[in-house]
Amino acid sequence: MPGALPMGDPVPESGPVAGGPTKGPFGVYAHVPFCASRCGYCDFNTYTPDEGVVRDGYVDTMLAELAKAAELVTPKSVDTVFVGGGTPTLLPPGELGRLLDGIDKVWGLAADAEITTEANPESVTPDSLRALRAAGFTRISLGMQSAAPHVLKVLDRRHTAGRAAAVAGEARAAGFGHVNLDLIYGTPGERPEDFQASLDAVVAAGVDHVSAYALIVEDGTRLAARIRRGDLPRPDDDVAADRYLAAEAALTAAGFHWYEVSNWARDDDARCRHNLLYWHGADWWGLGPGAHSHVGGTRWWNVKHPAAYAKALEGGDWPAAGREVLGAEETTTEEIMLRLRLADGLPLERLTPAAHRAARTLVTDGLLSGDAFAAGTAVLTLHGRLLADAAVRTLLLA
Repeated sequence: MPGALPMGDPVPESGPVAGGPTKGPFGVYAHVPFCASRCGYCDFNTYTPDEGVVRDGYVDTMLAELAKAAELVTPKSVDTVFVGGGTPTLLPPGELGRLLDGIDKVWGLAADAEITTEANPESVTPDSLRALRAAGFTRISLGMQSAAPHVLKVLDRRHTAGRAAAVAGEARAAGFGHVNLDLIYGTPGERPEDFQASLDAVVAAGVDHVSAYALIVEDGTRLAARIRRGDLPRPDDDVAADRYLAAEAALTAAGFHWYEVSNWARDDDARCRHNLLYWHGADWWGLGPGAHSHVGGTRWWNVKHPAAYAKALEGGDWPAAGREVLGAEETTTEEIMLRLRLADGLPLERLTPAAHRAARTLVTDGLLSGDAFAAGTAVLTLHGRLLADAAVRTLLLA
Protein backbone atom coordinates (compact mmCIF):
# COMPACT_ATOMS: atom_id res chain seq x y z
CA MET A 1 0.00 0.00 0.00
CA PRO A 2 1.31 3.51 -0.73
CA GLY A 3 2.12 5.54 2.33
CA ALA A 4 4.08 8.45 3.70
CA LEU A 5 7.64 7.67 4.67
CA PRO A 6 8.81 9.73 7.66
CA MET A 7 12.19 11.37 7.21
CA GLY A 8 14.90 9.44 8.97
CA ASP A 9 13.27 6.00 8.68
CA PRO A 10 14.98 3.28 6.61
CA VAL A 11 13.55 3.49 3.12
CA PRO A 12 11.50 0.29 3.01
CA GLU A 13 10.85 -1.87 6.04
CA SER A 14 11.27 -5.17 4.24
CA GLY A 15 13.04 -6.68 1.27
CA PRO A 16 16.69 -6.61 0.23
CA VAL A 17 16.86 -2.81 0.50
CA ALA A 18 16.93 -3.32 4.26
CA GLY A 19 20.34 -4.91 3.77
CA GLY A 20 21.90 -7.41 1.40
CA PRO A 21 22.61 -8.12 -2.24
CA THR A 22 20.19 -7.49 -5.09
CA LYS A 23 19.30 -10.14 -7.65
CA GLY A 24 19.81 -9.86 -11.39
CA PRO A 25 20.84 -6.72 -13.27
CA PHE A 26 20.95 -3.45 -11.37
CA GLY A 27 20.66 0.10 -12.64
CA VAL A 28 21.05 3.64 -11.35
CA TYR A 29 18.88 6.52 -12.47
CA ALA A 30 20.16 10.01 -11.61
CA HIS A 31 17.74 12.92 -11.96
CA VAL A 32 19.12 16.34 -12.84
CA PRO A 33 16.13 18.69 -12.57
CA PHE A 34 17.57 21.80 -14.23
CA CYS A 35 16.35 23.30 -17.51
CA ALA A 36 17.19 26.56 -19.25
CA SER A 37 13.45 27.00 -19.88
CA ARG A 38 10.34 24.87 -19.54
CA CYS A 39 8.77 23.42 -22.69
CA GLY A 40 5.04 24.07 -22.92
CA TYR A 41 4.11 20.38 -22.92
CA CYS A 42 6.41 19.28 -20.09
CA ASP A 43 5.19 18.29 -16.62
CA PHE A 44 8.45 16.69 -15.44
CA ASN A 45 10.03 17.61 -12.12
CA THR A 46 12.20 20.41 -13.51
CA TYR A 47 13.23 23.91 -12.48
CA THR A 48 14.38 26.93 -14.50
CA PRO A 49 16.84 29.65 -13.38
CA ASP A 50 14.07 32.09 -12.49
CA GLU A 51 12.73 29.63 -9.90
CA GLY A 52 15.69 30.14 -7.59
CA VAL A 53 17.01 26.57 -7.55
CA VAL A 54 20.78 26.43 -7.11
CA ARG A 55 22.86 24.07 -9.26
CA ASP A 56 26.13 24.47 -7.35
CA GLY A 57 26.88 21.44 -5.20
CA TYR A 58 24.12 19.35 -6.74
CA VAL A 59 26.35 16.39 -7.56
CA ASP A 60 27.67 16.41 -4.00
CA THR A 61 24.07 16.11 -2.78
CA MET A 62 23.43 13.11 -5.04
CA LEU A 63 26.66 11.55 -3.84
CA ALA A 64 25.41 11.96 -0.27
CA GLU A 65 22.29 9.97 -1.15
CA LEU A 66 24.47 7.40 -2.88
CA ALA A 67 26.56 6.96 0.27
CA LYS A 68 23.39 6.24 2.28
CA ALA A 69 22.14 3.86 -0.42
CA ALA A 70 25.38 1.89 -0.17
CA GLU A 71 24.50 1.12 3.46
CA LEU A 72 21.41 -0.78 2.30
CA VAL A 73 22.02 -2.19 -1.17
CA THR A 74 24.93 -4.30 -2.39
CA PRO A 75 24.50 -5.17 -6.08
CA LYS A 76 27.10 -7.34 -7.75
CA SER A 77 27.76 -4.34 -10.03
CA VAL A 78 25.91 -1.53 -11.78
CA ASP A 79 24.89 -2.62 -15.27
CA THR A 80 23.27 0.60 -16.45
CA VAL A 81 23.31 4.27 -15.51
CA PHE A 82 20.83 6.75 -16.95
CA VAL A 83 21.24 10.45 -16.19
CA GLY A 84 17.97 12.16 -17.06
CA GLY A 85 16.13 15.35 -16.37
CA GLY A 86 15.63 18.10 -16.93
CA THR A 87 18.73 18.77 -18.96
CA PRO A 88 21.66 16.95 -17.35
CA THR A 89 24.13 18.55 -19.72
CA LEU A 90 23.54 21.93 -18.12
CA LEU A 91 25.96 20.57 -15.52
CA PRO A 92 29.62 20.57 -16.61
CA PRO A 93 30.89 17.25 -18.02
CA GLY A 94 33.37 17.06 -15.16
CA GLU A 95 30.55 17.14 -12.61
CA LEU A 96 28.66 14.37 -14.40
CA GLY A 97 31.91 12.43 -14.55
CA ARG A 98 32.28 12.86 -10.79
CA LEU A 99 28.87 11.28 -10.36
CA LEU A 100 29.92 8.28 -12.44
CA ASP A 101 33.14 7.97 -10.44
CA GLY A 102 31.11 8.00 -7.24
CA ILE A 103 28.81 5.23 -8.48
CA ASP A 104 31.83 3.20 -9.54
CA LYS A 105 33.54 3.59 -6.16
CA VAL A 106 30.42 2.70 -4.17
CA TRP A 107 28.93 -0.14 -6.21
CA GLY A 108 31.28 -0.76 -9.13
CA LEU A 109 30.38 -0.22 -12.77
CA ALA A 110 30.25 -3.40 -14.83
CA ALA A 111 32.95 -3.60 -17.48
CA ASP A 112 30.29 -3.36 -20.20
CA ALA A 113 27.99 -0.93 -18.38
CA GLU A 114 25.66 1.15 -20.53
CA ILE A 115 25.96 4.76 -19.35
CA THR A 116 23.49 7.22 -20.85
CA THR A 117 22.91 10.92 -20.53
CA GLU A 118 20.01 12.87 -21.92
CA ALA A 119 20.77 16.18 -23.61
CA ASN A 120 18.99 18.99 -25.35
CA PRO A 121 20.66 19.88 -28.65
CA GLU A 122 21.51 23.44 -27.62
CA SER A 123 23.14 22.28 -24.35
CA VAL A 124 26.15 20.49 -25.87
CA THR A 125 29.09 21.30 -28.14
CA PRO A 126 31.68 19.11 -29.86
CA ASP A 127 34.05 19.85 -26.96
CA SER A 128 31.52 18.99 -24.25
CA LEU A 129 30.55 15.81 -26.10
CA ARG A 130 34.17 14.69 -26.18
CA ALA A 131 34.44 15.48 -22.47
CA LEU A 132 31.30 13.46 -21.72
CA ARG A 133 32.66 10.52 -23.67
CA ALA A 134 35.99 10.77 -21.83
CA ALA A 135 34.09 10.85 -18.52
CA GLY A 136 32.66 7.41 -19.29
CA PHE A 137 29.32 7.99 -21.03
CA THR A 138 28.69 5.42 -23.75
CA ARG A 139 25.25 6.53 -24.96
CA ILE A 140 23.46 9.85 -25.48
CA SER A 141 19.75 10.54 -25.94
CA LEU A 142 18.93 13.80 -27.72
CA GLY A 143 15.60 15.60 -27.58
CA MET A 144 14.90 16.39 -31.23
CA GLN A 145 11.06 16.28 -31.19
CA SER A 146 10.65 17.61 -34.76
CA ALA A 147 12.48 18.91 -37.80
CA ALA A 148 9.74 21.47 -38.52
CA PRO A 149 10.38 24.98 -37.11
CA HIS A 150 6.69 25.76 -36.56
CA VAL A 151 6.20 22.49 -34.63
CA LEU A 152 9.20 23.26 -32.41
CA LYS A 153 7.65 26.67 -31.76
CA VAL A 154 4.36 25.14 -30.59
CA LEU A 155 6.33 22.84 -28.28
CA ASP A 156 8.41 25.78 -26.96
CA ARG A 157 11.66 24.10 -27.96
CA ARG A 158 14.69 26.39 -28.04
CA HIS A 159 16.90 24.63 -30.60
CA THR A 160 16.77 25.20 -34.34
CA ALA A 161 15.25 22.60 -36.64
CA GLY A 162 18.53 21.07 -37.82
CA ARG A 163 20.49 21.24 -34.61
CA ALA A 164 19.50 17.85 -33.15
CA ALA A 165 20.57 15.91 -36.24
CA ALA A 166 23.83 17.87 -36.33
CA VAL A 167 24.51 17.03 -32.67
CA ALA A 168 23.92 13.35 -33.44
CA GLY A 169 26.78 13.52 -35.92
CA GLU A 170 28.94 15.39 -33.43
CA ALA A 171 28.23 12.74 -30.80
CA ARG A 172 29.27 9.94 -33.13
CA ALA A 173 32.43 11.89 -34.01
CA ALA A 174 33.13 12.25 -30.27
CA GLY A 175 33.10 8.46 -29.91
CA PHE A 176 29.59 7.68 -28.72
CA GLY A 177 28.74 4.19 -29.90
CA HIS A 178 25.02 4.63 -29.30
CA VAL A 179 22.99 7.73 -30.14
CA ASN A 180 19.23 8.14 -29.77
CA LEU A 181 16.95 10.82 -31.19
CA ASP A 182 13.55 11.47 -29.57
CA LEU A 183 10.56 12.49 -31.69
CA ILE A 184 7.12 13.73 -30.68
CA TYR A 185 4.26 13.36 -33.14
CA GLY A 186 0.71 14.67 -33.24
CA THR A 187 1.54 18.27 -32.24
CA PRO A 188 -1.22 20.73 -33.22
CA GLY A 189 -0.33 22.17 -36.62
CA GLU A 190 1.97 19.29 -37.59
CA ARG A 191 1.30 18.17 -41.17
CA PRO A 192 2.06 14.69 -42.56
CA GLU A 193 4.94 16.13 -44.56
CA ASP A 194 6.37 17.74 -41.40
CA PHE A 195 6.57 14.39 -39.63
CA GLN A 196 7.95 12.69 -42.72
CA ALA A 197 10.69 15.32 -42.85
CA SER A 198 11.48 14.56 -39.20
CA LEU A 199 11.73 10.85 -39.96
CA ASP A 200 13.94 11.53 -42.98
CA ALA A 201 16.22 13.71 -40.83
CA VAL A 202 16.50 11.01 -38.17
CA VAL A 203 17.43 8.35 -40.69
CA ALA A 204 19.94 10.65 -42.39
CA ALA A 205 21.55 11.46 -39.03
CA GLY A 206 22.92 7.92 -38.80
CA VAL A 207 21.72 7.18 -35.27
CA ASP A 208 21.16 3.62 -34.07
CA HIS A 209 18.08 4.26 -31.92
CA VAL A 210 14.88 6.27 -32.30
CA SER A 211 12.12 6.94 -29.78
CA ALA A 212 8.81 8.34 -31.05
CA TYR A 213 5.97 9.34 -28.73
CA ALA A 214 2.50 10.73 -29.31
CA LEU A 215 2.07 14.15 -27.77
CA ILE A 216 0.23 13.93 -24.44
CA VAL A 217 -1.46 17.03 -23.09
CA GLU A 218 -0.70 17.07 -19.38
CA ASP A 219 -2.83 19.04 -16.92
CA GLY A 220 -1.17 22.17 -15.59
CA THR A 221 1.10 22.75 -18.59
CA ARG A 222 1.12 25.82 -20.84
CA LEU A 223 0.09 23.60 -23.74
CA ALA A 224 -2.99 22.43 -21.83
CA ALA A 225 -3.91 26.05 -21.08
CA ARG A 226 -3.56 27.02 -24.75
CA ILE A 227 -5.80 24.15 -25.82
CA ARG A 228 -8.33 24.95 -23.10
CA ARG A 229 -8.50 28.57 -24.33
CA GLY A 230 -9.00 27.39 -27.90
CA ASP A 231 -5.69 28.78 -29.14
CA LEU A 232 -4.69 25.31 -30.37
CA PRO A 233 -6.73 22.23 -31.33
CA ARG A 234 -6.52 19.13 -29.16
CA PRO A 235 -4.32 16.36 -30.62
CA ASP A 236 -6.31 13.86 -32.68
CA ASP A 237 -6.04 10.11 -31.97
CA ASP A 238 -6.54 9.19 -35.64
CA VAL A 239 -3.76 11.54 -36.66
CA ALA A 240 -1.49 10.02 -34.01
CA ALA A 241 -2.21 6.54 -35.39
CA ASP A 242 -1.32 7.71 -38.91
CA ARG A 243 1.93 9.19 -37.61
CA TYR A 244 2.82 5.96 -35.83
CA LEU A 245 2.27 3.95 -39.02
CA ALA A 246 4.46 6.44 -40.90
CA ALA A 247 7.20 5.99 -38.29
CA GLU A 248 7.01 2.22 -38.48
CA ALA A 249 7.19 2.26 -42.29
CA ALA A 250 10.07 4.72 -42.53
CA LEU A 251 12.17 3.25 -39.74
CA THR A 252 11.67 -0.35 -40.83
CA ALA A 253 12.65 0.57 -44.38
CA ALA A 254 15.81 2.18 -42.97
CA GLY A 255 16.82 -0.99 -41.10
CA PHE A 256 15.41 -0.27 -37.66
CA HIS A 257 13.35 -2.81 -35.72
CA TRP A 258 10.77 -2.06 -33.03
CA TYR A 259 11.54 -3.63 -29.67
CA GLU A 260 9.08 -1.61 -27.57
CA VAL A 261 5.96 0.14 -28.81
CA SER A 262 7.64 3.56 -28.91
CA ASN A 263 11.24 2.50 -29.54
CA TRP A 264 13.21 1.26 -32.55
CA ALA A 265 16.84 0.08 -32.72
CA ARG A 266 19.14 -0.92 -35.56
CA ASP A 267 20.19 -4.12 -33.75
CA ASP A 268 20.00 -5.75 -30.34
CA ASP A 269 23.12 -3.94 -29.11
CA ALA A 270 21.45 -0.60 -29.82
CA ARG A 271 18.47 -1.31 -27.54
CA CYS A 272 18.39 0.82 -24.41
CA ARG A 273 19.39 -1.65 -21.71
CA HIS A 274 18.41 0.71 -18.92
CA ASN A 275 14.83 1.00 -20.14
CA LEU A 276 14.68 -2.75 -20.68
CA LEU A 277 15.64 -3.10 -17.02
CA TYR A 278 12.51 -1.10 -16.12
CA TRP A 279 10.28 -3.02 -18.52
CA HIS A 280 11.44 -6.36 -17.11
CA GLY A 281 10.83 -5.37 -13.49
CA ALA A 282 14.49 -5.43 -12.45
CA ASP A 283 16.04 -3.41 -9.60
CA TRP A 284 17.30 0.16 -9.73
CA TRP A 285 18.11 3.02 -7.41
CA GLY A 286 16.90 6.51 -8.30
CA LEU A 287 19.09 9.39 -7.13
CA GLY A 288 17.82 12.96 -6.97
CA PRO A 289 14.63 14.88 -6.18
CA GLY A 290 11.49 13.09 -7.32
CA ALA A 291 13.44 10.02 -8.45
CA HIS A 292 11.77 6.62 -8.05
CA SER A 293 13.55 3.43 -6.98
CA HIS A 294 12.59 -0.25 -7.07
CA VAL A 295 14.39 -3.00 -5.19
CA GLY A 296 13.04 -6.42 -4.27
CA GLY A 297 9.39 -5.58 -4.86
CA THR A 298 9.47 -2.31 -2.90
CA ARG A 299 9.17 1.01 -4.70
CA TRP A 300 9.80 4.41 -3.15
CA TRP A 301 10.19 7.98 -4.34
CA ASN A 302 12.08 11.03 -3.16
CA VAL A 303 10.72 14.44 -2.25
CA LYS A 304 10.34 16.56 -5.38
CA HIS A 305 11.89 19.92 -4.58
CA PRO A 306 15.70 20.11 -4.77
CA ALA A 307 15.88 22.27 -1.65
CA ALA A 308 13.85 19.78 0.43
CA TYR A 309 15.94 16.93 -1.02
CA ALA A 310 19.21 18.65 -0.07
CA LYS A 311 17.95 19.63 3.39
CA ALA A 312 17.03 16.03 4.23
CA LEU A 313 20.44 14.73 3.26
CA GLU A 314 22.28 17.55 5.02
CA GLY A 315 20.45 16.50 8.18
CA GLY A 316 21.42 12.86 7.70
CA ASP A 317 17.86 11.81 6.81
CA TRP A 318 16.49 9.84 3.91
CA PRO A 319 15.00 12.12 1.25
CA ALA A 320 12.17 9.67 0.53
CA ALA A 321 8.57 10.94 0.44
CA GLY A 322 6.62 7.69 0.15
CA ARG A 323 6.75 4.01 -0.66
CA GLU A 324 4.75 1.11 -2.00
CA VAL A 325 5.28 -2.59 -1.37
CA LEU A 326 4.18 -4.53 -4.44
CA GLY A 327 2.16 -7.66 -3.76
CA ALA A 328 1.66 -10.55 -6.17
CA GLU A 329 -1.35 -8.93 -7.83
CA GLU A 330 0.41 -5.59 -8.37
CA THR A 331 3.52 -7.33 -9.69
CA THR A 332 1.49 -9.34 -12.19
CA THR A 333 -0.43 -6.25 -13.32
CA GLU A 334 2.79 -4.34 -13.97
CA GLU A 335 4.34 -7.30 -15.76
CA ILE A 336 1.39 -7.47 -18.16
CA MET A 337 1.39 -3.70 -18.70
CA LEU A 338 5.11 -3.53 -19.45
CA ARG A 339 6.00 -6.85 -21.07
CA LEU A 340 3.12 -6.71 -23.54
CA ARG A 341 4.65 -3.54 -25.00
CA LEU A 342 7.84 -5.41 -25.90
CA ALA A 343 8.55 -7.15 -29.18
CA ASP A 344 9.81 -10.08 -27.08
CA GLY A 345 6.30 -10.25 -25.66
CA LEU A 346 4.68 -11.63 -22.54
CA PRO A 347 4.95 -15.36 -21.74
CA LEU A 348 1.44 -16.81 -21.78
CA GLU A 349 2.30 -18.85 -18.69
CA ARG A 350 2.16 -15.59 -16.72
CA LEU A 351 -1.57 -15.24 -17.45
CA THR A 352 -4.50 -16.63 -15.52
CA PRO A 353 -6.75 -19.07 -17.42
CA ALA A 354 -9.27 -16.28 -17.97
CA ALA A 355 -6.61 -13.91 -19.28
CA HIS A 356 -5.25 -16.68 -21.50
CA ARG A 357 -8.70 -17.03 -23.08
CA ALA A 358 -8.85 -13.25 -23.49
CA ALA A 359 -5.46 -13.35 -25.22
CA ARG A 360 -6.84 -15.92 -27.67
CA THR A 361 -9.66 -13.48 -28.46
CA LEU A 362 -7.08 -10.75 -29.09
CA VAL A 363 -5.44 -13.07 -31.61
CA THR A 364 -8.76 -13.49 -33.38
CA ASP A 365 -9.23 -9.70 -33.35
CA GLY A 366 -5.81 -9.19 -34.92
CA LEU A 367 -4.17 -7.48 -31.94
CA LEU A 368 -1.86 -10.37 -31.01
CA SER A 369 0.30 -12.48 -33.30
CA GLY A 370 -1.12 -15.94 -33.92
CA ASP A 371 2.33 -17.45 -34.57
CA ALA A 372 3.72 -16.04 -31.33
CA PHE A 373 0.64 -17.22 -29.44
CA ALA A 374 1.16 -20.75 -30.76
CA ALA A 375 4.75 -20.54 -29.49
CA GLY A 376 3.58 -19.50 -26.02
CA THR A 377 4.02 -15.72 -26.11
CA ALA A 378 1.66 -12.75 -26.40
CA VAL A 379 3.17 -10.35 -28.96
CA LEU A 380 1.38 -7.31 -30.35
CA THR A 381 0.79 -7.05 -34.08
CA LEU A 382 1.20 -3.67 -35.77
CA HIS A 383 -2.54 -3.14 -35.36
CA GLY A 384 -2.16 -4.23 -31.74
CA ARG A 385 0.55 -1.65 -31.13
CA LEU A 386 -1.92 1.05 -32.12
CA LEU A 387 -4.31 -0.33 -29.52
CA ALA A 388 -1.77 -1.47 -26.92
CA ASP A 389 -3.58 0.10 -23.98
CA ALA A 390 -6.83 -1.58 -24.97
CA ALA A 391 -5.07 -4.95 -25.27
CA VAL A 392 -3.58 -4.52 -21.80
CA ARG A 393 -6.99 -3.64 -20.34
CA THR A 394 -8.52 -6.73 -21.95
CA LEU A 395 -6.01 -9.00 -20.23
CA LEU A 396 -6.22 -7.23 -16.88
CA LEU A 397 -10.01 -7.25 -16.78
CA ALA A 398 -10.37 -10.88 -17.82
